[in-house]
Formats: sequence, structure tokens, C-alpha cells
Amino acid sequence: PQAAIDLAKRFEGFHRVPKNDPGRAYPYVCPAGYWTIGYGHLCDPKHAPISEEEGEAYLARDLIVALKATVRCCPVLATEPEWRLAAIVDFTFNLGAGRLQSSTLRRRINQRDWTDAAGQLRRWVYGGGKVLPGLVTRREVEAVLLLRNA
Repeated sequence: PQAAIDLAKRFEGFHRVPKNDPGRAYPYVCPAGYWTIGYGHLCDPKHAPISEEEGEAYLARDLIVALKATVRCCPVLATEPEWRLAAIVDFTFNLGAGRLQSSTLRRRINQRDWTDAAGQLRRWVYGGGKVLPGLVTRREVEAVLLLRNA
């Protein structure tokens, strides 16, 4: 969903490093300690720099993977409004399908317990063993989307 693309772009950002090549992104270590490029695409530290268009292509492919995993883990989302699906696709993109699959969040979504699911989302705010303010904000936006019209 477009809403998932918008969420990922908003929270990941297109990281342009170094400043002497502002149109391209270079690999960097994200706050959780993973080598990343563009809009949060996992990569090898020796990955060649990419343009913003290439970053968007990586993001589109990564979100398709996240969408498929989300619907596989939470089939009820296939019949829910797009914003709910987008919230959990963003979560899956950010943290991985394995985390969703083994979570209480998944169980609450499949029970359509949106209030508790939103509470579960708000627990996933750690990166590298510490609370990351960006994740607090991201999870809150996802929780609000999950609760919309609930």
C-alpha cells in the first residue's frame, strides 16, 4: 500500500553520506547495528553508492517482501482497511517477519483486538538494547493507524 511506502520513507529517510556526493547514498550502520543503504535496505558494507531512484526501487522490493510476510502471518489484514495493513507492513519492514511471526502482536491482530495490538506495537521501541526515540515515534504512528476507526 502507498501508506506503507510513505511510512517507510518518513521514518527511514534517504541517508546521503558523504556530503560531497549529496545525490547518492552510501552504506551506513543503522542504530540497531546493521549495515544499511538508502531507505533502510540491508546491505554489505562494501555496497556501491546508490541514487535516490535506486533507493526507491530497493524500498519497493523490500516492502513487497514485508507485505507478503505480513499477510502470511496476519491473514485478517487482507480484509481490513489499507491503513491497518500499512502499519503492520511498516513494522515488518522495520523489524523483520520473524519478529512479527513469533509475537503477541501477531496473535492480537489475528484476534482483531486492535486496542491490545496497538499496545503491543508500542513495546517494540528498542534498538541495540536501548529505547530509540525514532522507534517510539514510529510505533506510535503505527498504533494510531491500527486504532483508526476501531
